[in-house]
Amino acid sequence: MTSLPTESPTPTAGPAPAPDIAPPAGPDPTVLIVDDEPDQLGLLTAYFTRAGCTVIALSTGEQALALPSAIPLDLMLLDLLLPRINGWELTKRLRERHPGCPIAITSILEPEHYPQADAVLPKPVTKAQIRQLLATTIPRWEPR
Repeated sequence: MTSLPTESPTPTAGPAPAPDIAPPAGPDPTVLIVDDEPDQLGLLTAYFTRAGCTVIALSTGEQALALPSAIPLDLMLLDLLLPRINGWELTKRLRERHPGCPIAITSILEPEHYPQADAVLPKPVTKAQIRQLLATTIPRWEPR
C-alpha cells in the first residue's frame, strides 16, 4: 500500500529570508555586507574578517531589510547594482532602520552617482582600502 503525503509542498517563490543571526558578541565591529556577486561577497567577507570584524554577508537587499533592526551594526557596505531592490533604494531604507550607522558603497560607478554614501570603496577592492575605510568610519576599530 502506498501512502500519499498529507501536506502540500511549500511554495518556494520569492527571495530567501535573511538567515537567523544572533546579535554579535564581543568587542569586534559588526559589518553588514550586501553584494549579489558570490565571488565579491566572499572576498569582502574574508578581508573584513581578517581585519577583525564580525561580518553579516548577504546577497540581496531583501535579506538585509529582513534583518532585525536591533542587531547593532558599525558599518554597512552595499553594492549599488543589486537585483530587485537596488543599492540606492537599499541605502535609503537601511538609513531609516539604522540611523547613525555609516553606509559605504562599493561599486564600479563613479562616486558622484551615489552622493548619499558616507564612504566609498571602489571596485576592485584592496585590503589597504578596507583598512582605511574601517579607520575612518569606525573609531573603535583596532587594526589587526
